[in-house]
Amino acid sequence: MMFKKTAEQTFDAIEKSLEQPSVELEDKEISRIYSLNSGTALVNGLKNVKADELLTFENGVQGIAQTLYEDEVGVVFLNDSSSLKAGDKVYRTNRVVDVPVGESLLGRVISPLGDSLDGRVIPSFEKRLPVEREAYPIIARKEVDTPLQTGIKAVDSFIPIGRGQRELILGDRQTGKTALALDTIINQKDSDVLCIYCTIGQRLSATARVIENLKEHGVMEKTIVVVASGEDEPGLQFIAPYAATTIGEYFMEQGKNVLIVYDDLTSHARAYRQMSLLLKRPPGREAFPGDIFYIHSRLLERATHLTDAFGGGSLTALPIVATEAGNISAYIPTNVISITDGQIYLSAPLFNKGIMPAIDTGPSVSRVGGDAQLPAYRGLVGPLKLFYSQFEELESFARFGTQLDKETEERLKRGRAIRAILKQIQFHPMKVTEQIAVLFATNEGLLDNLSEENILKAETLLSQAMNEKLEDVSQAILNHSKLTPQIKEKMKSVFSKLLQENFPVETV
Repeated sequence: MMFKKTAEQTFDAIEKSLEQPSVELEDKEISRIYSLNSGTALVNGLKNVKADELLTFENGVQGIAQTLYEDEVGVVFLNDSSSLKAGDKVYRTNRVVDVPVGESLLGRVISPLGDSLDGRVIPSFEKRLPVEREAYPIIARKEVDTPLQTGIKAVDSFIPIGRGQRELILGDRQTGKTALALDTIINQKDSDVLCIYCTIGQRLSATARVIENLKEHGVMEKTIVVVASGEDEPGLQFIAPYAATTIGEYFMEQGKNVLIVYDDLTSHARAYRQMSLLLKRPPGREAFPGDIFYIHSRLLERATHLTDAFGGGSLTALPIVATEAGNISAYIPTNVISITDGQIYLSAPLFNKGIMPAIDTGPSVSRVGGDAQLPAYRGLVGPLKLFYSQFEELESFARFGTQLDKETEERLKRGRAIRAILKQIQFHPMKVTEQIAVLFATNEGLLDNLSEENILKAETLLSQAMNEKLEDVSQAILNHSKLTPQIKEKMKSVFSKLLQENFPVETV
């Protein structure tokens, strides 16, 4: 009974202090916590507080003013709030949530608030910018006209990405989504593209592996890693992609090219759902808040290629979304598909067959990247995609062991060769000219009679020949030259001779 009486006295005292705040609290716009939940709080007073304003609590806890009611404010915490209790003071800062930006962030691992997470000193910065910024208007945007090479044959040829594009990567768990994005970052080692990897709600051990791979392949010095792990507050996970985008926009506005990976937006949607339900916002479709589409669209609309008048830089976005049982028509996947300029779909059945990257070329598409693709690709990709589509249909019939005519047999051989050359080992990106060499040889039927093992060996030989014997052709391709009849004849002559020397029986 004594405990109950003490609790009631404490609550009455808190309620009285909130109803009659002191002059000191009114003058400095200081209030107190009225109600406390896991990750959120309700604060009385602060009548002049702004939406998305940064609030500070005792013990260094920070939060965002997310929901503004008539007589109270719903606050989402950005760091550990376990030390807080009802009645603790809360202070206005008169500034919205922002993040430090600048060259000194390159090579660093930071939180969405700019705190150091790599054991080094807190990075210096040139200025702070709000994590929420308006997307550039249409008048400031330039057409996507420059390719962003991923080093992955299946992507650069069939599903090309342009600088300033938003290309979704989606698929079930453990199908290689992060690996695909990581290979794309590693391929920027010798390019002028800066990279940002934003992890949302992931395990810290998985993030640590990504960082080690970036260091091992020499690309960490031009990469910024923004981390909001699954152990962090939902509020911090929510602002993470916006903060990472603000950092990228700083470089874009200086005329630089930036690649940003959001890994992943499914976790981001869950964090927002949790945050919203704790703030007692009404749930919408499938228990997600009705504005879940809006939070992703206002994020991805910030990716663009600016005109020269606005600096000429670009921000290319690769959002990642997880599907369940290959269902790309679920709520979050369809949301993000409708926002982006295309998608790369990774298939679990292909992954289980050992076809990696497990890209299903059927539902995968790039809506604008083809305009930025190098001309040398265009004459090769069309026939290859047609052959591969026909092959996938024919292969199912061939399993029945029926008698096949010669033309069908040839199509099956070509299809198997295409599937073999689309396989690629992780952390082994290929140069543009090397990809063109392999695709050309496949398109000409030079690999049709080779076994899969020998096709992989032939890839290496063709790449070497392109670099050593066809330097003039390689340069012409990089200078946006088409594959003219003369170039094709020269390539075919060199490749045919090379394959006959190394695989005489199979190439007869």
